[in-house]
Amino acid sequence: MKDAFGAPQSMLVLGGASEIGLAVARRMLARRCRTVWLAGRPSPALEAAAASLRALRPGAEVRTVEFDALATGTHEETLGKVFAEGDVDLVLMAFGVLGDQARDEREPAGAVRVAQTNYTGAVSAGLVAAAALRGQGHGSLVVLSSVAAERARRSNFIYGSSKAGLDAFAQGLGDSLDGTGVHVMVVRPGFVRTRMTAGLREAPLATTPGAVAAAVEWGLRRRAATVWVPGTLRPAMAVLRRLPRPLFRRLPL
Repeated sequence: MKDAFGAPQSMLVLGGASEIGLAVARRMLARRCRTVWLAGRPSPALEAAAASLRALRPGAEVRTVEFDALATGTHEETLGKVFAEGDVDLVLMAFGVLGDQARDEREPAGAVRVAQTNYTGAVSAGLVAAAALRGQGHGSLVVLSSVAAERARRSNFIYGSSKAGLDAFAQGLGDSLDGTGVHVMVVRPGFVRTRMTAGLREAPLATTPGAVAAAVEWGLRRRAATVWVPGTLRPAMAVLRRLPRPLFRRLPL
């Protein structure tokens, strides 16, 4: 259960080696979180992430569990193991792949992988997590979407369309859970400086994993439905959404 100040005491990060996921975990540990589960494919990176969190707050319990977004048939068993150990206050869905737009257009199998990871895998894990949270009667499900979900751009429409599907799913899931004690929050960051975006041309209003983590904490305290990072993206995207397509196509996006 959350403490007297409303801070989560336990959290599960789906995508346990994610830089954004780890930034959120560090912030929660600094706010008295006692238990962190990092769920991801077994790898040195996942174990190193767990070790870094243990060093950050000695005494906190940091555990890893095998999770593969594409192995949807295993999600109930994997998440069931975590929830069987005790209530989870916060589930963060932080996994996803960017893909390579040019390559994936030539080789559709790559595009399918992007869609299956970012959307199908998230739908499966999200529904399993939501059912578990509903069963315990409380908790928050935070879904990392993207500003790319607002309007697909020609330079990354495969990724953007997968995030658009995820965003719509998360909004509907939140509506379906209204009144159950479970809170669903959609986070829409812009360009985040991470390993995944290294080498890409940086977009305006770029942000960092730490800034996203701070926004997640802010949103959780207010039980927000949607959080933009940075907040100035919200009015900017309101304008871009309404641009006629002939004008939108001319933008260097």
